[in-house]
Amino acid sequence: MPVTLPPAETVEERTPWRLRVVVALILAAAGVTLYVTNLWLSDRFTETTRNRAELRLTLYSGNVISELQRTSVVPLLLAQDPALIGALNSADFAQSSQRLISFKDEIGAASLMLLDADGRVVAATDRSLIGSQHRANPYFIDAIRANDTVFSVVELDTGAKEFTYSRKITSDREPIGAIVVEVDLRKFEDAWAGIADAVMVTDSEGEIILATEPRWRGRTVEEALAAQSAPSAIARALHATTDWSLTMPDAYILGEAVMRSEARIPFQGWRIVGFTTYSSVRANVNGVLALEIMGFALLLAAAFYFMSRKAQSRSRLFQRESQELRILNQRLQREIAERERAEKNLEVAEQTLAQSSKLAALGEMSASVSHELNQPLAAMKTYLAGARLLLQRRRNEEALSSFQRIDDLIGRMGAITRQLKSYARKGEEAFEPLDVREAVSGALSMMEPQLKSRRVAISRTMPAEPVMVLADRLRLEQVFINLFRNAIDATKTSPEPQIELILSAGATATLSVRDNGHGIADLDSLFEPFYTTKQPGDGVGLGLAISSGIVADFGGRLTARNAPEGGAVFEVQLPILSENREAAE
Repeated sequence: MPVTLPPAETVEERTPWRLRVVVALILAAAGVTLYVTNLWLSDRFTETTRNRAELRLTLYSGNVISELQRTSVVPLLLAQDPALIGALNSADFAQSSQRLISFKDEIGAASLMLLDADGRVVAATDRSLIGSQHRANPYFIDAIRANDTVFSVVELDTGAKEFTYSRKITSDREPIGAIVVEVDLRKFEDAWAGIADAVMVTDSEGEIILATEPRWRGRTVEEALAAQSAPSAIARALHATTDWSLTMPDAYILGEAVMRSEARIPFQGWRIVGFTTYSSVRANVNGVLALEIMGFALLLAAAFYFMSRKAQSRSRLFQRESQELRILNQRLQREIAERERAEKNLEVAEQTLAQSSKLAALGEMSASVSHELNQPLAAMKTYLAGARLLLQRRRNEEALSSFQRIDDLIGRMGAITRQLKSYARKGEEAFEPLDVREAVSGALSMMEPQLKSRRVAISRTMPAEPVMVLADRLRLEQVFINLFRNAIDATKTSPEPQIELILSAGATATLSVRDNGHGIADLDSLFEPFYTTKQPGDGVGLGLAISSGIVADFGGRLTARNAPEGGAVFEVQLPILSENREAAE
């Protein structure tokens, strides 16, 4: 029986109907996918941005508290300086300002002032302040009344805040003046202003004392935000249209929506507040949405192509529609290409900003890293020279020993760099269980070039079992290095210099460092700041004072005495880390 074919008009009418159904399904799928993807990615990137902002605030808080803690010990040391006390007693301040300038360069404070009993500036790192009267300032009044170091915040005429530590200076238990040290916290404002976020620090009463925007100082957070030009209703509507998937912003700064993050600074109830824009969230989401739009556009183009293959006849209307679709596809591809170029430019700008922040951080850390790594590098240079000679003489085993020591020094340099990451931590968070024997070996390894150059005989008596304590390894090795260096200096005049190390474990872990030098003339003043028996230029008398403070932080004590047969004996006593305490830690 004959087969009848449908007329051409029926095929042409059926094909557009099928094509419309396929296009409608693709567009519906694209709309649902884009909507769901936009919501999910917006929430995810918003949470990621918020977490990064909170992490940055934690780091900023650690920087501020570290600067405050570092400067807080300076008035205590300077209040005991014999030169400053003598100048106040004799009213001779010819060399006092120069001495304060030398201290400023060493400790990195913003400024130093020496006030007499009447509150008049008699010496200062800024010589223009000499002779000015500060009797009514809080840092002078509180320092004279208190028996400890006091912290003060003074508002300047410019609206900026001045942060100071002050302490009275006494002679024969009578106040004769005060020392004032300014804390340089405004440098953090300059560092924070180099990034896209807005940052402010408030005191216990909610008043802004530090801010990347100078107009915010002296106000509360709410007053500072109200002082900014809020967006109009039309601007908010347009902003909601462009960011239709984002939740309501926490605040507006210069008409731009921002999210708010807060963190606590563990100092007198201070808090740090940061505001982060949503621009990075929108850029990341738009990048993914652009790829999805491209995929659906290609799928749509493929649908048109395959549907056109099935059509048995071509009409002018179909050709016209196909041409319009191709033009639309090309226009969409151009828009996508332009958007990708804009995203690449934005990514380059973000990378440049991140690199600038890294360079600023490296600049601040370079001095500390250089100081801590110079001694291991010098020791490595000595070991490498020795290993080269040993290899030339085919003494391979001894050369391998030198390489092992170099490897140990590299490990110590890695520990030093890891220690820099813990500067923002406070208290016992950086403590760890460690074997005192390993700390002694590490300190001797660092001192080996000096020991060899002086040919000092070292004898060690160590227990066979580990002697465990809870301490900071680098700081404990710093104490041992100070004691070893003092012992080497004390044996300069001995024909056969000897140093004896005895480590014992009982109720406490005790390390005795005995030398055959000239002994100690004044045991009572040994651990006082600025007391030294070395020649000028060899030290300022802070090594033993700092070492005693470090041992005290570990819960132990540092003592010294003269041996009956001659020489000096230093003892470091630390609490033994018991199994119960180690489990609790």
